Amino acid sequence: MRLDDNNMCNEKNSIENIADVNTEIRPDMVTHIWDVTGDMNKEETMEHLKEAAALLQDGSIVAFPTETVYGLGADARNTAAVESVFAAKGRPSDNPLIVHVASRAQLDGFTEPVNELSSRLMDTFWPGPLTLILPLKQKSLSEKVSAGLDTVGVRMPDHPVALELIAAADCPVAAPSANRSGRPSPTTSSHVREDLMGRIAGIVDGGPTGVGVESTVVEAHDDGTVTILRPGGITAEQLAEVAAEVRLDPGLSVDSVKADASSPAPRSPGMKYTHYAPKGELCVVQGAPDAVAAYVNGALSAAAARGERTAVLAFSEHLHLYRADAVYSLGSLERLAEGAHRLYAALRSCDEIGASVLYAEACPRDGLGDAIMNRLLKAAGHQIIHVTE
Repeated sequence: MRLDDNNMCNEKNSIENIADVNTEIRPDMVTHIWDVTGDMNKEETMEHLKEAAALLQDGSIVAFPTETVYGLGADARNTAAVESVFAAKGRPSDNPLIVHVASRAQLDGFTEPVNELSSRLMDTFWPGPLTLILPLKQKSLSEKVSAGLDTVGVRMPDHPVALELIAAADCPVAAPSANRSGRPSPTTSSHVREDLMGRIAGIVDGGPTGVGVESTVVEAHDDGTVTILRPGGITAEQLAEVAAEVRLDPGLSVDSVKADASSPAPRSPGMKYTHYAPKGELCVVQGAPDAVAAYVNGALSAAAARGERTAVLAFSEHLHLYRADAVYSLGSLERLAEGAHRLYAALRSCDEIGASVLYAEACPRDGLGDAIMNRLLKAAGHQIIHVTE
């Protein structure tokens, strides 16, 4: 067996450059929780959403479900509200936020006219897990949203609760994932409570999310080509059905853990900092299944001998190969949507059992595999082990 020595997982993952803000729980902060998992047409559900929308209008921040993950929303025009999002998350201030809208008419208030390809992508994928980088009207949104850039990421979520809440608030809603910065993104309201209870004004509980990984972020160019800045719920193959050509941004291949903190603000969330990380040390292992399992089981045995608690994230075809304190299924390699849906919950489960040593199987980068690998490598600080027999 040969290992790629340049990618050995010898050091603890770290999360750097977190915003210099007060992130303590406020003893006077009451976090309201509204259960809207029932019928959207019920009067009680609509009243709950109106209450949450009123808080957004008043400059408070509220977590809500989308089809991807839970978002932490603020009025994108209100700088104090947006600053509260950065403070609650402990998020780097140069990491731009995605703005969520309930209708394309809302774009008129804060974006310049878009090109023809952007319009076609909206026609095809909105509402849905696609974020478009669009030209920003000067002084229309808080500068904190765009991190000082002249563009802004915008999407229309494909979730009835999110759409109703944004429409009721009647404002563009800046909403990164509703978790502490660097932690696995939340796919249930319980994940949001775990990270942000006492730090935010409210949580709209709409049940588990569907896609499980964040939106794909793209730039649509005048020549008909698309650049993917962050892979996500819309695949490159789907984009290629609309665009003349689909390219990956070169920054996706750069080890973000070593990104220079003085570098310019990224054009998209997820391009510069470590994200999605569990509390334990995670390594991704790539290779033939038997070789991967042999390497991982050897490392697990050594960890167990040191008294450490271990966990593995693997695909269902290979679960029987691993000997760890806990083995979490990412679903079948034949259905990578299952892996996207399960990934963040699995990482949080590793924290719940106190796993300090974690290994995850790599997967093919076809379709949603690109998004899964992007998140796994971010969670592992871009440390990957390649094994061959």
